[in-house]
Amino acid sequence: MERKVKVAAVSYLNTRPLLYGFRDHPVMKMLELSMDYPAKIAQQLINGEVDVALVPVAIIPKLKEYHIISDYCIGAEGPVASVCLFSEVPLKEIKRIYLDYQSRTSVALLKVLVNEYWKLDVELIETSDDYQDRIKGTDAGLVIGDRALAQRHISPYIYDLAEHWMRFTSLPFVFAAWISNKPLPVEFIQEFSNANAIGIHNIPAVVAENPYSLYDLSTYYLQNISYPLTPAKRQGMQKFLGYLI
Repeated sequence: MERKVKVAAVSYLNTRPLLYGFRDHPVMKMLELSMDYPAKIAQQLINGEVDVALVPVAIIPKLKEYHIISDYCIGAEGPVASVCLFSEVPLKEIKRIYLDYQSRTSVALLKVLVNEYWKLDVELIETSDDYQDRIKGTDAGLVIGDRALAQRHISPYIYDLAEHWMRFTSLPFVFAAWISNKPLPVEFIQEFSNANAIGIHNIPAVVAENPYSLYDLSTYYLQNISYPLTPAKRQGMQKFLGYLI
């Protein structure tokens, strides 16, 4: 390969198992890796600034061309713990919801649930910075990633979006997948997926490297997040994308 493949990944705890195996793996000689939050790397992939990114699947309709290049994803077959609507009041009493600026898929999923499943009449408020201190009274907030794991200790009402999607559709959910905006060599794709698999099969080692006091990472990696991109997850992803058209 003449040029290294530019790869962007999310800098959340949930990506640590996927990235664990990259160190000292032959695939590292083929790529340049950068880290950021989901919405930002999604824009980089759309703009062609990177070749591959672990991106929110909601951006797929915005890509001129896309290829899912790994057998692994950030998915859930039940409660995911880190993508939740947080509130001080029950669901039906919520008047406004602050939307997390860090993820397109989670915001899109929330809108599907609000309109199609929960049937709520609420005001949705875009954000551009941290807003968790505004989750008060009848104002709720969608919070994702590591900040959501922390928010679980604060808000009395927690509505897990993956859990409610499963109740709504009986299908698992894919939050993010490794997507390229161009065809890539078969050798690279094989090595890339193999590197992903190493951490997935060595969760105790990943947990040991990432001390975290706010949530049990063994539970998070083994029970909340489901990494294999199964046919059922692909079906759930297509169902979700159908709501975005």
